Amino acid sequence: ATYLQGDRAASRQAYTEAIALSQASGDIFTTILATIGLGNVQEAENQLHQAAETYRRVLHLAGEQPLQIVHEAHLGLARILYEWNDLDAAERHGEQSLQLAQQYDRVIDRFILCEVFLARLKQARGDMTGMAALLAQAARSARQQHFVHRLPEVAAAQVVLLLCQGDLAAAAHLAETHKLAVSRARVHLAQGDNATTLAILEPLRQQAETRQWADERLKVMILQAVAHHEHGNHDEAMQILADTLALAAPGGFIRLFIDEGLPMARLLSAAAMREMMPDYIEELLAAFAAERAPCQEPASPPSAQPSRAQWGQSPLAQQTLAIEPLSQRELEVLRLIAQGLSNHEIGDRLFLALDTVKGHNRRIFDKLQVQRRTEAVARAREWGLL
Repeated sequence: ATYLQGDRAASRQAYTEAIALSQASGDIFTTILATIGLGNVQEAENQLHQAAETYRRVLHLAGEQPLQIVHEAHLGLARILYEWNDLDAAERHGEQSLQLAQQYDRVIDRFILCEVFLARLKQARGDMTGMAALLAQAARSARQQHFVHRLPEVAAAQVVLLLCQGDLAAAAHLAETHKLAVSRARVHLAQGDNATTLAILEPLRQQAETRQWADERLKVMILQAVAHHEHGNHDEAMQILADTLALAAPGGFIRLFIDEGLPMARLLSAAAMREMMPDYIEELLAAFAAERAPCQEPASPPSAQPSRAQWGQSPLAQQTLAIEPLSQRELEVLRLIAQGLSNHEIGDRLFLALDTVKGHNRRIFDKLQVQRRTEAVARAREWGLL
């Protein structure tokens, strides 16, 4: 009850007491239930490593018993592994969770949460058709089985899908129908209306901070950082990003950033120029470079170059672009280009051969979609990289 009311400190204490009492009395089923609850609290508090261990403890306690309730532990592990960008392991646990949840004969609503999670996983793999099918199935089930209280969660994922497909009107209608504040913010971000986005997000952040909801605070802050950066408020964006990184690093969050697409890649590249949390940002940029944009469908012809408006859209509207953030070395070269150094001088400064410097220049120009040094510097400043 306290967890559902949002009082996570009281919830943690109650679950901890329940674990102690049930263990003392040898009640394994209640121990499992309470341990799952503790994992939920830890996960909500962004304590992903602790939560993962707690969920694994549940699976160990259950052993070989075919307990349907352990689907919650599988789903919790799936969410955490997804966040750590281990998509294969996340899928395995997600599928196990769904199989167990379906054994309830659909008299309990948990299978819907499994389907929504697996839909998100399909998005991360670039399978938008599969994502659409799973969400349609989840929405159908929610209505047919009278689990209408789950429709907002399904709708939030559908908003993401619609933004990927470029259907902003349908996304806006769905967000308004279900009164999804964060989804509304995403729609306005996709429309380029950053001021409205920020106006929606600020009270949400204040509420999350007042109620000490660590997970909600992080979700809001990352959108605030993107919106400020897209709005040209680079210093404000950097400050919020620094706070976000500090909160996210202990839990090892990766997908939180990757799922925001190109605007986040640009923002992180700009932060790398300022040498902000270099190890963590390097890990995130490497993860960006290793995959295609989350919303990318089959690539458009090479001649179809994106407009500035496309680059400024929400990450969920990037349908034709591969994410190619600048590497750490490319950022160093770009900074020296902006200082007016020649290729020879850059080579001397960084102890690089001239051909190596020229190779970095070509890759920088390709990624920034420019032809010459002056354009590269202008584009980098426009995107807040300098």
